[in-house]
Amino acid sequence: MSNTFDTIRRINPSGLGEPPGYSQIVEVRGGRMIFIAGQTALDQRGELVGKDDFAAQADQVFRNLGIALQAVDCTPGHLVKLTVFVRDMANLSAYREARNRFFASVTPPAAPAITLVEVSKLYGPDFLIEIEAIAAA
Repeated sequence: MSNTFDTIRRINPSGLGEPPGYSQIVEVRGGRMIFIAGQTALDQRGELVGKDDFAAQADQVFRNLGIALQAVDCTPGHLVKLTVFVRDMANLSAYREARNRFFASVTPPAAPAITLVEVSKLYGPDFLIEIEAIAAA
């Protein structure tokens, strides 16, 4: 596994302000790029975790991201971009709690560039959150 400090630099210029839990800019130099498909709250058997429970679904989505990263010898520290789709922006604090727990698992805590969008529906009627990701190593 490569040293993420060699390939990834997170930048928050003073003119853009300090964002809560993510980076305004992530620069990647050399190395390889890993693109992770949108992850939902399905477990390894393909069953939904947390029907009608946003916090449980968010935890499962981040668990799935961790599994995907591990499959390519990466950690959350390698993530450079997340695109987060939620069905209801009222769940923002629960999303942030799950995100912060996930990124606290690496030192220093990672802070990828993040876009968060509220959508009317996801591919399954019971999904409340989906996250796609890009990592660099």
